[in-house]
Amino acid sequence: MSAYEVTVQQLQSIPLAVIRRQVRASELARVVPESCGVVWNAMRAQQTPAGRHVAIYWDGSIRLDVGVEVRGPFVDDGTVIHSETPAGEVVTTTHFGPYGGLHAAHEAVRQWCAAHQRPLAGPSWEIYGHWEPQWDTDPARIRTDVFYLLSGGGGE
Repeated sequence: MSAYEVTVQQLQSIPLAVIRRQVRASELARVVPESCGVVWNAMRAQQTPAGRHVAIYWDGSIRLDVGVEVRGPFVDDGTVIHSETPAGEVVTTTHFGPYGGLHAAHEAVRQWCAAHQRPLAGPSWEIYGHWEPQWDTDPARIRTDVFYLLSGGGGE
């Protein structure tokens, strides 16, 4: 039995400000936080209210959008551009713990989809909780929500 509760939801897209990159898996631990910082600084410079950090993995070649939720007017600024999370039917779970363990949440979602014959459309994304001071001493409380867009059709 999985340690993750996997659910299906219908989601609207969320507007984002991002940096678009193509990276190798070995670069993710550096590129994601680095890109989030650059986007956060661009948002702050424009005095645009920002939400949580987001990383969208568009495909298996790791075409990546990394940035923050946009909660106000934002103008593209060099490499920081508009994007949005995919909309539609998604399968999702929540990971609690250090980011290095996120692979287990992704695997739980993929296993659930295989068991329920729900094909994936391609994109997946992570929405990272706002950092809380207690996470410094208790990393088991770090929250990351994981989403995969489902292909049309299927069902139980």
